[in-house]
Amino acid sequence: MAMRSVPPSPRPPADDRAGTAWFSYTASGDHIVWSPALLAMLGRQPTQDEMSRKVLTRYVHRDDHAKALGALTQAWTSRVPVRTTVRLMRADGGWFDVDCRLEPMTGPDGTVRGLRGTVTDVSARERERRELARLARRGETVQASLVDPDPATGLLTRARFVDEIDRAQRRGGGAILIIRVQPARAEDGLRPSRGEDGLRPSRGEDGLRPELGADLLHRAARVLEGVVQEGALLGRVGPSEIGLLLPGTSWPMARREAEVLVDALRSQTFVLPDTWLRANAWGGLVRFTPDAEAGSHEVLIDAEHAWRDSRDADRPLTVVAHPVPRRDRRGSYRTRVADALGTDRFTLYAQPILDLQSNAVTRHELLLRVLDESEGPQSPSQVLDTAERLDAVYDIDLWVVERAMQLAADEPGRCLQINLSGRSVGDPRLTAEVERLIARYDVNPAQLTFEITETALIGNLSEARHFADRVRDLGCELALDDFGSGYASFRYLRIFPIDLVKIDGEYVVDLVDNPQDQVLVRALVQVCQAYGIHTVAEFVQDEPTLRLLRELGVDYVQGYLIGKPAPLPAGRLPNP
Repeated sequence: MAMRSVPPSPRPPADDRAGTAWFSYTASGDHIVWSPALLAMLGRQPTQDEMSRKVLTRYVHRDDHAKALGALTQAWTSRVPVRTTVRLMRADGGWFDVDCRLEPMTGPDGTVRGLRGTVTDVSARERERRELARLARRGETVQASLVDPDPATGLLTRARFVDEIDRAQRRGGGAILIIRVQPARAEDGLRPSRGEDGLRPSRGEDGLRPELGADLLHRAARVLEGVVQEGALLGRVGPSEIGLLLPGTSWPMARREAEVLVDALRSQTFVLPDTWLRANAWGGLVRFTPDAEAGSHEVLIDAEHAWRDSRDADRPLTVVAHPVPRRDRRGSYRTRVADALGTDRFTLYAQPILDLQSNAVTRHELLLRVLDESEGPQSPSQVLDTAERLDAVYDIDLWVVERAMQLAADEPGRCLQINLSGRSVGDPRLTAEVERLIARYDVNPAQLTFEITETALIGNLSEARHFADRVRDLGCELALDDFGSGYASFRYLRIFPIDLVKIDGEYVVDLVDNPQDQVLVRALVQVCQAYGIHTVAEFVQDEPTLRLLRELGVDYVQGYLIGKPAPLPAGRLPNP
């Protein structure tokens, strides 16, 4: 409709005298009439030469153009009143909500000659509605609780357990008990049963199935829940370790409780799906007070050292009445790291990364694993967290870097991504070691991408920037891992010359069914594209997610759909 705007009618309808906001359009003469009340709401006078087709663009919020046009068209063609709610723009650039009732105006022959709209300001109502909708979205997208249960045992996770130690320490102290639980060897009382096929389950060199450790820990957690004192908290603090927090408990009472619990596990017969067995259990008990030098993490580390002392001395329990001096704790842990490195208790796995443009695996991420005594390869998160806090992680990272160099030299066509801790990136020794190892193994630097974990605490930003600049000068790339999960995502994009950003898998795993995650991932991709940075999506597990990530413009994907982490056979990468 090409219409001209004309001054208000000299004879307004009766309802205008009551202050009603209204407008009318008459096709004959292309007239638009605005009531004084509506003009006051808009805060402006329409210009004499304004065409009616511009009315929507000038007076209706741009996000409501289609909605308003649809209502006008429906009222005109259906010849019945239509109601709609839209936002109108004021002269000052603000906007307000209105309910609009559109009525067709017909001539004597029944033909629609125009429209009349009655407008009511409903800004307060719509503001309240939008706020309720916003709160509902927030309720859907914010994690309900920080008390995450460990999926295997139902206990608190290690991170939440440490938080609870911290709270108890501020409130007056108490004690921590860590119990290491693992299946006894066959000669110590294991009684395997036959499966449905009549065959005994396959077992390792010690006669045990690897998954027995997880089954046993779950049953041990249930036993402890049934006997712990009221107010105690249980958490899974390691692959085969259960932590018990006794807040406000006296030291004599804590010692008696620890002895009872360790003995309960040692004397218990555990009935598992295809076997029954006895368990080996060793405990480490540590007292903590509000005025102690050691914090929650340090107390937990002391308890871990104590259960190892119990195992090494072949006794049920070791008690530590006072926190270990920090220098002794650091020295003890460095000795453990050196021993693990020297006895091959660390190993590397590789996970493929798919290039969505070529649809080919062009990269592998190297993943550190710790060989647990009873359960085989485990995530290194607990070890690395402790090593970072005790300033003992550099040797681990250097071990990984050197083996990555060996792999790159053996397979010149492969690109490898190497994870580094925040402390190592800020350590001035690392830059020189990377240069030395590249020269020693004659590696093409373009094969190497060093990953900085976005949630890591970088000890020295100046040294970290020096490392980043130097490795990029050499021809290596730099990646930012877990993007979006920490506190410094966008700041790191400006501080470091990042080439690749890995979007945290938390926002990818439910991407297809979660509109909020789709908005976030789309925004992250657009930010990275503006900065000239490639993106990798982690935790890709199905084809619908892969297709959506292609649509969103992600460059690479990684996850079980592409390939699970696999051990490196004979030091080489698995075939894509």
